[in-house]
Amino acid sequence: MIDRDPVRNFEVFWKTFFERYPFFELRRVDWVRQYQIYRPRITGLTTDAELFDTLCCMIDPLNDGHVEVKAQIDGMKRRFTAEKPTRFHTALGKDGVRQLFQTTSRTLVSNGFDVPAPTEAWVLHYGRSESIGYLRILELEGIGKKKLSTALNKLQQDFSSLRGFIIDIRGNPGGDDSTAIAIINRFADRQRVAFHRRTKLGCGANDWSPLKTWHLEPHGSPRFVGPIILLTCDAVFSGGEAFALALRELPNVTIIGDHTNGIFSYTLEKTLPNGWDYCLSYQQYLSADMVCFEGRGVPPDIELLNTRVDIERGIDPLIVRALEILTPVGS
Repeated sequence: MIDRDPVRNFEVFWKTFFERYPFFELRRVDWVRQYQIYRPRITGLTTDAELFDTLCCMIDPLNDGHVEVKAQIDGMKRRFTAEKPTRFHTALGKDGVRQLFQTTSRTLVSNGFDVPAPTEAWVLHYGRSESIGYLRILELEGIGKKKLSTALNKLQQDFSSLRGFIIDIRGNPGGDDSTAIAIINRFADRQRVAFHRRTKLGCGANDWSPLKTWHLEPHGSPRFVGPIILLTCDAVFSGGEAFALALRELPNVTIIGDHTNGIFSYTLEKTLPNGWDYCLSYQQYLSADMVCFEGRGVPPDIELLNTRVDIERGIDPLIVRALEILTPVGS
């Protein structure tokens, strides 16, 4: 039954975050203080538009792309997310990401690669030169296990003839941890801890679920255990970040680019008594050695940023740098 009482809806919204959101201290937001500021603004006479605006103001400082509220007010759909613009998208401008990957393809082709093309799994685009492979992972969901496995099996047939590999997750919006692990397992040298995860269950400092550990497990043959370059940027989110967190555990991986976005968690999806939908981060990811990169992202080993100038020049400097590392002098 729909309950439009503004006070009750505010209280439910605030309490859900208070009990389940793990990162107030990390993101420097005093949630109790937010209540003290915004609760007095809500009365029984508060309109839907006023309530929506108040909730948006309250969550905005979290700067978390997994924090969102959606409503239909006076026949109009409204949506707000606490995500701030990424440097990657801001620097490249409108249509810039598409143009950048066209530049990436041209840079690869000029260095002897095939044009990267979709595999049996549409989320994977693959191309190679005589000795180096390039794999772009568009996202990590929306693909069945059978198609993913088929694509990876075919990809793996090239591994014995390659001396280096580039994996490109720039612009990856995320997806499933299981998909990320399934891909990395084709590159794993042995069993390793990928990452740990736990879930916030209550408002207490120790109100967490037991820690769950994900492992990398070598799969298929041959596996590629030569040098790997991972290309990243701050528009890599969620499951894409879990991919980076796990891949960096392999000793042969170098990360080039920018830090990832810093929102690792799956989203906890809820509905207010008035029917509005909202979601929030509610899980903490930890690296194999128990480091939390929430709010700062997985850092690169070599910082190198894409700009509009790259598109204008028709050269992707991250690809160029990766090839410099993977191509021995004099070869």
